Amino acid sequence: MPRGFRRGATAAALCLAVSVVAPGGAGAARGSSGCPWMSRTLRPAERAAKLLTAMSLSDELALLSGVDPHAALSVADAPLFVGYVPGNPALCIPALSLNDGPAGVAGSQVGTTAFPAPIAQAATWDPGLQQTLGRTMGLEAWEKGIDVLLAPDVNIARVPENGRNFEAFGEDPFLSAQTAVAEIRGIQQNPVIATVKHYAINSQETNRYYVSSNIDNRTLHEIYLPPFEAAVGEAHVGAVMCAYGLVYVVQSCQNHALLTDVLRHQFGFDGFVVSDWGSTWSTVDSANAGLDLEMPGGRFFTAALADAAASGLVTRSTVGGMARSILTSMFEHGLFDDPPPPRASVALSDVSTPADVHVALQTAEESTVLLKNDSGTLPLRLPSGSTIAVIGAPSGVQSVRPYVAGGGSAYIGGADPVSPLQAITARADRAGAHVIADPGTDLSSAVSAARRANLVVYFAYDQEREGDDRPDLSLPNEQDAFVEQLALANPNTVVVLDTGGPVLMPWLDQVPAVLEAWYPGEQDGNAIAAVLFGDVDPGGRLPQTFPATNDEVPASTPDQWPGSGDGQDASFSERLDVGYRWYDAHKVAPLFPFGYGLSYTSFAYSKLRIASSGTRMAVSFTVTNTGARAGSDVAQLYVDDPAFVGEPPKQLEGYQRVSLRPGRSTQVTIALTPRSFSIWDSAAQRWRVRRGLYRILVGASSRDIRLRGFLRW
Repeated sequence: MPRGFRRGATAAALCLAVSVVAPGGAGAARGSSGCPWMSRTLRPAERAAKLLTAMSLSDELALLSGVDPHAALSVADAPLFVGYVPGNPALCIPALSLNDGPAGVAGSQVGTTAFPAPIAQAATWDPGLQQTLGRTMGLEAWEKGIDVLLAPDVNIARVPENGRNFEAFGEDPFLSAQTAVAEIRGIQQNPVIATVKHYAINSQETNRYYVSSNIDNRTLHEIYLPPFEAAVGEAHVGAVMCAYGLVYVVQSCQNHALLTDVLRHQFGFDGFVVSDWGSTWSTVDSANAGLDLEMPGGRFFTAALADAAASGLVTRSTVGGMARSILTSMFEHGLFDDPPPPRASVALSDVSTPADVHVALQTAEESTVLLKNDSGTLPLRLPSGSTIAVIGAPSGVQSVRPYVAGGGSAYIGGADPVSPLQAITARADRAGAHVIADPGTDLSSAVSAARRANLVVYFAYDQEREGDDRPDLSLPNEQDAFVEQLALANPNTVVVLDTGGPVLMPWLDQVPAVLEAWYPGEQDGNAIAAVLFGDVDPGGRLPQTFPATNDEVPASTPDQWPGSGDGQDASFSERLDVGYRWYDAHKVAPLFPFGYGLSYTSFAYSKLRIASSGTRMAVSFTVTNTGARAGSDVAQLYVDDPAFVGEPPKQLEGYQRVSLRPGRSTQVTIALTPRSFSIWDSAAQRWRVRRGLYRILVGASSRDIRLRGFLRW
């Protein structure tokens, strides 16, 4: 299978090096005639089958749960992994190391690149860049001795207050699916297994271990499952992580309907299912439902599973099937054939390269969304000698580290993140401007700085983190009052939002320009400085609707979020109307719609053409840069189903990012498939096209439709 680029030692040298690694990590390099499954001429499934014939029950059980990596590798305090399964050198089975990684190789790892948060990755709407980012993260993981990267998170943003909103790709299943496919393909170009998570629903952190997502079958298949289906069917992901919580009162990691009926039989998944950390609740039910690997320890899948196998409550073939799933994925993705460097030698190594940092910078630039730009406030064109006041905690007057990433298992700050203050000061100096700074902790001090400046750049934040939902969508710590007072002191105030998702903006009419920078990773400052001064076009588009008020959201009742019965039951009564679908169906105007984003130039759409031949359909149109400078736009295609079908008013079914010089045009062609016009038939348990007249809508956001046409199915 294709591999990512390599740096440093050759594969042969690395295999030689691995032969002297600490106990439990040696498997792949000891291949010999005694391990016939090490032959690369065999298919992965055949290799796994051969290996299983040589394994005892205890050998198989040893694959099915994790151990403490520090104890297993006899390492006291070096940065290691969040999960570890020792190898079996006698059978040439390499160790399996797992680590967090949605925004870079995280956890206790050092010397890795901090990329923008996944919500920012989605905001690029750029599959090519997303695949490059995935390949880069995968190679860094491999170079740090990591075999399984616990990414991406594809949970749909149902509740904007969700503390892990930043960790996934937004509210739309199609955008989330395409982003996931690109990143998984990139990660797995290396000998690294990607892990799509958290299957199937993880829409809130409040009571996350025990809340039951009570959802109808059609909504489950049309909104929440498509990213997982695409990860399996299009990207051939090697692992799936089952979630905390329950789906209709059945724990996710012992849910036979989800893990076997849907994932294995309907999607055709042949990799392994790993539990989220601490989300295994049983032995017999979990094993029989389809869970393969318990993490981080073996409370249920060691002695208890051996007893269950001995008593027949879990069959021997089931245990063998669990081991087969893990081994097949390891063979498929090169873990036997291309082992990582010796783990003990790379624990403290720096694997972040200038090329990796450039990917982080490009992603941060392309993900920045220009939400408002009255009178061409941006890009900055200040006369020489002007003063810029840079204000706010995320600016880096003190430490920028808490603001470049979301909190929890996905947090990664990088070795030396570039603060906005550093980069703006350097860029302003080139323009002949002067920068003054204020941390934004004292209102009177901040206002004083604003009055002394020709322009204010205020950095606001929300600091989402795993384990806690936000109480509401307001900026914390009285930041709204700061913005209002700064705007009164200096009407030329630009607001930059370092947030993990939507926030309210009661001060929006008081400021001329607003940028959404998300959690931008270690190239935070360089990216925002480039956007502010116009060195790059703000290329991002919203992957999530920004509501106008706390109440104008799809899940607006306590029964929906955080749930009734002390948060035990979350009613998904909004059904298909998630995100922009709800705003369209209920004719509610959001603050900023899904897909929205301004540019420093302008674009026109023309020449819509819809062609069909049997089940093959293509929509073509022309996009023209009508402005005076180069820039990027994201052309979006939505399908509006016939009313009798019972779908939301329109749904994203295609998009393409285009970059054009002034006056230039390009033809965009987006292919549609029968799935683009299908609904889930719950009675038949299959996708079905309903005959009728469909509207084809093309535009620059869900609320900015430029071209309209029809297609009869």
